This record gives sequence, structure tokens and C-alpha cells, in this order.
Amino acid sequence: MKTHRTPMLDAEDVAAIDASASRTTTFNARQIFIRQHTPLSQCTLLLDGFVERFKDTPEGRRQILAIHVPGDFVDLHSYPLKRLEHSVAALTDIKVVLFPHAAVRELTARSATITELLWKSTMIDAAINREWIVSIGARGAAVRLAHLFCEMFVRLERAGMASGNQFDLPLTQVDLADATGLTAVHTNRMLRQLREDGLVAFRQGVVEIFDWPRLRAFAEFDPTYLFVD
Repeated sequence: MKTHRTPMLDAEDVAAIDASASRTTTFNARQIFIRQHTPLSQCTLLLDGFVERFKDTPEGRRQILAIHVPGDFVDLHSYPLKRLEHSVAALTDIKVVLFPHAAVRELTARSATITELLWKSTMIDAAINREWIVSIGARGAAVRLAHLFCEMFVRLERAGMASGNQFDLPLTQVDLADATGLTAVHTNRMLRQLREDGLVAFRQGVVEIFDWPRLRAFAEFDPTYLFVD
């Protein structure tokens, strides 16, 4: 869980986490691997690829609730809840490692440091969700997209997945629309505006930031909600 560098795990904690994993597995892009209201007995740690948490309306409109990157638990809250009220799907081909709930219980019982780290991960996940609510409810369309690009840049940089002013974000324009509460047509228009204004470009799943200070200012982006160490 290298996206969170504190609290620091010692060698015994790392070994205990390794020993608690039941298996690794893969899922194909766009595959739903956790369905809402289905009983769960394990938690999923993302090792490679991108994942979305989402809900679909009866009319067929999708709202993406979160985007997860390698190093994230995508359903840690299933440990106490035993099911999710939303679904989880692979945005790309992914590789995950599974931790049975019984193993998570043993980990938290043996180590206060592991407990704190898992708790921190869940709290940051909730903080990100609150910021997304602010974007959808109170920010303009172009600002929503700019804010999302800023957030993903910081998160992927922390995970060692950003190079200079570029990073891979293998989403479609429809995905961006579903994450920001916009239509695909409006999303396309706002992406063009951001590019023409010399702030950022999104092309074929790659984000290129032209001017980070100006993009941050335009997006009203304050990264403190990410609790970067």
C-alpha cells in the first residue's frame, strides 16, 4: 500500500500481510467483479490496472463513485459490512490480491500499525468521495474535469505512475462523463476548452498537463484532502 507511507510497517507486519493473502487473480477490462448487495467474504487489493466503483440508475445512467489505482483496497469497507451497496468493475485489465475477512480480522488483532493503516486508507477514500460530491454539486463542468485530472496526477505520482507532466489515465470520455456527472457531449466540449486554454490535454487515455500552477488554480485544487504524507 505504497500510496500511504505512514504509518510505517515493520518487517513483521509486511510478512503478516503477505501471509494473509489467499491468492492473486485477474479480471478483464469492463468486467464487473463485485456486484451490489452480494454477500462478500474477502477484500480486494488492486495490484495493477484501474478500477471503478459505480451505481447504475434504472434508466441506465452510470455514476462512477470512485476510481482506484494500484495500491488501493477497492472494497475494504466490505470487511465490517459484508456486502456493498454498489458494484465494482475493472476499467482496464487488472490484477488483484484477495484477503479473506478472517485474515483481515487477524491482522488488525495482531498489529495496531496495520489497523491504523487500513483505517487511514478507508478515511482517505471517504475524503475523496466527499470532494467528488463537492465537484458534482458546486463546480462548473470544466472545473470538475480539471479537478479530477489534478487529483489523479497527485495520486498516480504517489504510486510511481506519473512521469513528468504526463500520466496514463485509461478512461474513455464516457467514463470521464460518468465520473463528473456530465454528458459525453458536454465532456468532449469541456476537454476541448481545457486544451485550447493551454491547461491540459486528454488524448487516447493519456493526460498531458501543460501548466500545473494554472491548472491547479483553475481547478480550485487543494490536495490536503488526499492527506499526502
